[in-house]
Amino acid sequence: MNVILTIVLAVQMLSALAMIGLILMQHGKGADAGAAFGGGGGGSASLFGASGSANFLSRSTAVLATLFLASTLALAYFGNLRAAPSSGGSVLEGTTVPAAQEIPGASTVAPAAAPAAPAGQQVPGN
Repeated sequence: MNVILTIVLAVQMLSALAMIGLILMQHGKGADAGAAFGGGGGGSASLFGASGSANFLSRSTAVLATLFLASTLALAYFGNLRAAPSSGGSVLEGTTVPAAQEIPGASTVAPAAAPAAPAGQQVPGN
């Protein structure tokens, strides 16, 4: 199970880094609009021209985005499969408190008893 998680995590990281690189290499649409208004001549056709077929960079980015999304969903699924506490209660229910003998320097002598109330007086809380 750990091998699968490691492979999926590596695929996610590599796809994220490759996607960042491809996005930074692409030519933005804002540059086309600036060239259309300031470039003069035949530049105005590029603003409202056909935005048809996607080139290699945008298709590769779409494939990497799909791969990134699939690996993210796989990591979320495998992360949710981990064993949950059987009691459904607190995490601290499964812990144990060490006995006094196991703690070095701990005293095994019982604490002194509280002084008794004088005869005829009632102890608060009773």
